[in-house]
Amino acid sequence: MKILWFTWKDRKHPLAGGAEMVNEELAKRLATDGHEVIFLVGGFQGGVAEETINGYRIVRLGGRLSVYYQAYRYYKKNLKGWADLVIDEVNTMPFFCKFYVRERNIILCYQLCREIWFYQIFFPLSMLGYILEPVYLWLLRDRQVLTESSSTKNDLTKYGFKEESIHVFPVGLEQEPISEENFREQKKDGSPTLLYFGSIRSMKRPHHVLLAFEKAKMDIDDLKLVIGGSGNGTYAKGFLKMINNSCFADDITYLGRVSQEEKREIMRKAHVLCVTSIKEGWGLIITESNSCGTPAVVYDVDGLKDACKDGVTGLVCKKNDPEEMAGEVLRLLGDEDLYKKIRKQAYAGSYYYSRENSFQVFSNILKKIL
Repeated sequence: MKILWFTWKDRKHPLAGGAEMVNEELAKRLATDGHEVIFLVGGFQGGVAEETINGYRIVRLGGRLSVYYQAYRYYKKNLKGWADLVIDEVNTMPFFCKFYVRERNIILCYQLCREIWFYQIFFPLSMLGYILEPVYLWLLRDRQVLTESSSTKNDLTKYGFKEESIHVFPVGLEQEPISEENFREQKKDGSPTLLYFGSIRSMKRPHHVLLAFEKAKMDIDDLKLVIGGSGNGTYAKGFLKMINNSCFADDITYLGRVSQEEKREIMRKAHVLCVTSIKEGWGLIITESNSCGTPAVVYDVDGLKDACKDGVTGLVCKKNDPEEMAGEVLRLLGDEDLYKKIRKQAYAGSYYYSRENSFQVFSNILKKIL
């Protein structure tokens, strides 16, 4: 099978995240099984125009906005009629493949933007995007869709997509969970530690984690906070200033960007991961943390409440504010039996999200669609 995949960034892009990791793990396995995969993506400074990685081909065209037109032109000139299946990935904006590709085409949508428009794009473009999103979703409502969570599936049905046309597959972890032996022997030694991992940008709201930590520390004197991730722009600068000005700055460690191996080791040592995003397709960082033996406390929003089952694999806040998060952190750390139960269930549940299982479900959906 030949698969042509339209998406605005690849794994090497400076703004790449969990979606790109999932995409290319799936493409790697498709290539191993003998399928041909070509990605049409946006270019970036320092990125080569074309390259082959793990058996799949990446073609970089234009930039953040121009990629949509450039991908259309490239398809018309070089790939018209080539594919058996075209994937139009909606990452903020779709490529509208429905209106110009001749081949069978489907939608891949990890999450809808909705309120994220107001955190990621400046006004008035943010308002324009928010208004237009339901319009272009309505235009695409007759397509088959792949997505990663029930929350996104429910979101899509609000905009005219048929429930039976939306297929959910589990996202795959980049690394396997720690061994059962390591989990049994693992001890959370030292001071209780909260962890934030992710990009430092407004839609992730890491400042809420910082405020929750400061409130919880009033009750747990030796509580620590570790922050991993990088960012730029006004929000990131303001957040770093908040860390430096915190009355508990000596108990906060800011790591910046770290390697996958370092992240895994930090997750193993931490006691609780805190996640406060505005909205996600799936809280992949939660599943990664669970696979390292660390449960999470999260806000009650799409994606996070899918990845974290309240009272089972973690705790979901009843209100999305730092004070409520601090209270849930205290409840989890203050009840040894509850912590052990949730930690064990979170770790066990992470096994479902292996790369191999993700691929098997994904490929079975493609076969069903075709």
